[in-house]
Amino acid sequence: MANSIKQQHDILTKLNIHVLNPMQEEAIDVIDNTTNTILLSPTGTGKTLAFLLPIIKILDPDCNDVQALIIVPSRELAIQIEQVVRSMGSGFKVNAVYGGRPMSKDKIEIKHVPAILIGTPGRIADHFSNDRFSKKSIKSLILDEFDKSLEDGFELEMKEIINQLPHINKRVLTSATQSVEVPSFVRLDKPTTVNYLNEKVVSKLEIKTVVSTSKSKLPSLLELIGYLGNQNGIIFCNLRDSIAIVSRFLDKNKINHSCFSGGMEQKDRERALIKFRNGTNQILIATDLASRGIDIPELKFIIHYELPRAQEEFIHRNGRAARVDSKGTAYVLKGESDNLPSYVKGSKGINISKQAVRKPQFWETLFISGGRKDKISKGDIAGLFFKQGNITKDQLGTIELKQDCAFVAVPKAIANDLVETLNNTRLKKKKVRVTVL
Repeated sequence: MANSIKQQHDILTKLNIHVLNPMQEEAIDVIDNTTNTILLSPTGTGKTLAFLLPIIKILDPDCNDVQALIIVPSRELAIQIEQVVRSMGSGFKVNAVYGGRPMSKDKIEIKHVPAILIGTPGRIADHFSNDRFSKKSIKSLILDEFDKSLEDGFELEMKEIINQLPHINKRVLTSATQSVEVPSFVRLDKPTTVNYLNEKVVSKLEIKTVVSTSKSKLPSLLELIGYLGNQNGIIFCNLRDSIAIVSRFLDKNKINHSCFSGGMEQKDRERALIKFRNGTNQILIATDLASRGIDIPELKFIIHYELPRAQEEFIHRNGRAARVDSKGTAYVLKGESDNLPSYVKGSKGINISKQAVRKPQFWETLFISGGRKDKISKGDIAGLFFKQGNITKDQLGTIELKQDCAFVAVPKAIANDLVETLNNTRLKKKKVRVTVL
């Protein structure tokens, strides 16, 4: 017991978390002491940590098989949870597998079998049907955002997976909504429900309305971006076509941004988020795919360029700003004759004629063709940039280390010089390519 308390304390210290919130404390206690748990809590309240801490606590360090399986509805959520587990520094191997990337990558990564496997239903089912690892030690099953998995039509794959797991003794289902019935094949017998959906949370989110006087909302969008200055935020659209229109307009007006939608290749989606996270691009234009299950920093604002069709997606979008205890603003962009749907409540009109000073883009992202599989660490990359690149600590931005590559934010003014200096140099024992992303 003392050991697991110390382990949890060490993990929270690494994550720079000083205290758990009430939902997390209750969820951890329930998952520790029961077989089946349903965890219901709004987006952005820390459900991932609430189920990971008790699951890691029961993993056996001497077991060389998969022990915990986490099934998620989207690639982005799989990647996000994998990053959280890695940053916890528990000592247990973790891998995320998902559609949209080569199967060969999965095979290489899971050859050294992880204790925690995270994945989308289709890709997990594929690995199961090909017997790529033993399933006999999988005793913990987490269905994260299970409502979304069922909604997206993964029921057959999930049934196929769960039917091959006879030794499960701990099940955790999480959701940010209460509307989905749990199918019988999950075998969720007499679950204990931890429900924080109806908690009276004092929202620190403000909703403000911007009325566009022209037929097109694009000029008003540009004015709003100018009003907001150098802040990170998401512009939400309903359709990929709308994203393309907004993106072309922002390009024309020399405003750096990333795009994010289901129609993009997985690699391009990941890179869009990397450039958004590290500050290369301060604006992300996205569909509702970005409203939950992606790893991005706290945002001060989001813009509804187009309002979603349902209240639930409006809530999820708004959850990207004012997460947990922070403040944020959701801006609704509307035409003069447009009526707001009934779910938009308490919005205030705002005058955006006063423009902030928008500074030019500072960061650029560099790609490095070496990663964890080459035994390269973030420290190795920092050392290369300090010693051979001759830059200062202030000039080294965020480093994101992947299995087979890495991404580094550096000042735009010196990015090309760094490429010239560092391309084809040796990092550990590997000769690496360094290019501007």
